[in-house]
Amino acid sequence: MPTERITFAGHDGDTLAARLDLPDGPVLATALFAHCFTCTKDIPAARRIAGRLAAMGIAVMRFDFTGLGHSAGEFANTTFSSNVADLRIASEYLASRNMAPAMLIGHSLGGAAVLRAAGDIASVRAVVTLGAPYDPEHVTHNFAGALETIAAEGEADVSLGGRPFRIKREFVEDVAANNLAPAIANLKRALLVMHAPQDTTVGIENAASIFAAAKHPKSFVTLDNADHLITNQDDAEYAAEVITAWSARYLDLRPPAPPIGAPEGIVRVSEADSNGFLQDINAGPFHHALADEPLAYGGTNKGMSPYGFLSSGLGACTSMTIRMYARRKGWPLTHVYVDVCHNKVHAQDAETGSGEKIDGFRRKIHLEGPLSDEQRQRLLEIADKCPVHRTLERASTVETVLV
Repeated sequence: MPTERITFAGHDGDTLAARLDLPDGPVLATALFAHCFTCTKDIPAARRIAGRLAAMGIAVMRFDFTGLGHSAGEFANTTFSSNVADLRIASEYLASRNMAPAMLIGHSLGGAAVLRAAGDIASVRAVVTLGAPYDPEHVTHNFAGALETIAAEGEADVSLGGRPFRIKREFVEDVAANNLAPAIANLKRALLVMHAPQDTTVGIENAASIFAAAKHPKSFVTLDNADHLITNQDDAEYAAEVITAWSARYLDLRPPAPPIGAPEGIVRVSEADSNGFLQDINAGPFHHALADEPLAYGGTNKGMSPYGFLSSGLGACTSMTIRMYARRKGWPLTHVYVDVCHNKVHAQDAETGSGEKIDGFRRKIHLEGPLSDEQRQRLLEIADKCPVHRTLERASTVETVLV
């Protein structure tokens, strides 16, 4: 996944740092990601979601709000409204590159910010929130006893996530003044609300309020046992998968014409976890699968093994070929399924003394319906005419080019 490091001027002219995660192929759509309060663009959840969307053909820009991460400026001088302004400016930057965002994704207070900003960004057709508060003022419960000091003295240091941040009265007054209800009610975009029932930072009742205030189309998905920051890799993976599947319904992800020599397009396999073997497999923008290795071989067992995909290709092609023939003949085949077993076996016909092995595939074909013995026998013969079967039986060539 190519990643471009970019900068642009924020609401007060300070330089904001961003990452633009790009698909390996054509960009079918663009998403803009807003991180959580005092977080950065590089938190694991943001990286994982961006990676999954990029694998689907959706470019994702995630940037650090003013004074956070690699962005310039003073965090103490920012407000909720200034974050919303930075989101609008980020969308304008993308539009200047002919990549106007079709989707906004916001985590925690970033979720509240995308709800506020979406109505002002004409290109946006879908909005996703992760652990977002219904009331931006909710964030002030993290300030503990500092609120009185902020009110009296104008500012105070607050410890958030073990780090000190200076919070000013302007920030507190700004979040108190912002009411999201009208913005949510008039969103006029598809909305996906994602929240964890056990979120102790932003309670699940916030998701219920957001969902109730929104008009259709809207969806709610629970993040089960995830924490507020979605730090567990499996939880981030799940959130990413749901967002990618959901967004395809609302974004115009028309695939480009397939390249010459590949009439069915390209299957792209991208590493999803550099610490294991998990792979993202995408056939165009609409078909996604995971490949992995079993736990015993150092994988995480989240998808079929490569040989499993090979066997599934043979089984699927066999079943389709049988169905196609029976349908054309008008035969009473009610159901077909194929069990495929793959083994490495010693080559019986190999040269004497050779230690070579060949691949052996054993198919068990199950035909259901009131078929005659002659019909069943003919369908068994037709199975051998399956194109994948023929490909496996004859020698193939693999041309490899280093890009």
